[in-house]
Amino acid sequence: MASNPSNLWVLLGLGLAGVFLFTKKFKKVRREDFGAFILKLQLLPPPQPAPPKAPHPLTGLTFAVSDLFEIEGYVTGFGHPDWAKTHEAASQTSAVVSTLVEGGATCVGKTVVDELAYSITGENKHYGTPTNPVEPARVPGGSSSGAAVAVAANLVDFSLGELLIIFLATLVISGVEFRNF
Repeated sequence: MASNPSNLWVLLGLGLAGVFLFTKKFKKVRREDFGAFILKLQLLPPPQPAPPKAPHPLTGLTFAVSDLFEIEGYVTGFGHPDWAKTHEAASQTSAVVSTLVEGGATCVGKTVVDELAYSITGENKHYGTPTNPVEPARVPGGSSSGAAVAVAANLVDFSLGELLIIFLATLVISGVEFRNF
């Protein structure tokens, strides 16, 4: 059966079609921001104090936040567009984000998280998976994958992700007071 020339052409055509579909399915499109951001924005710091006072300690630094942190006027979607569609915009900005901005840093956007921050691979079927800038064929890993990719790709100086939230919650549960935090 396979020796029939028409069958060989069919098999060759199916094989080539399979290779084409396979490479198209698994080929990652590298975006300019490596797919790290869900939303780009700018939270600018206050003006510098007049001399002789010292400038803000974080002046000139940029950061991004995972789509887990509240920013006034924006909906926090936890990596899921249906969650974002059914919830209101934040009425205030998260304390840690406000503190960083008041310290002189500029927030430049919200980054991709796993759907509801519930996985370890960094993949998000709704917003796409950020591209690992060091190893593009590998997943970026972690539920705060967009925040990690933004730093690894030098798009920001630092970022806030899920582990910070867990760390702060642990401190609160332990009874630690945040006087100068």
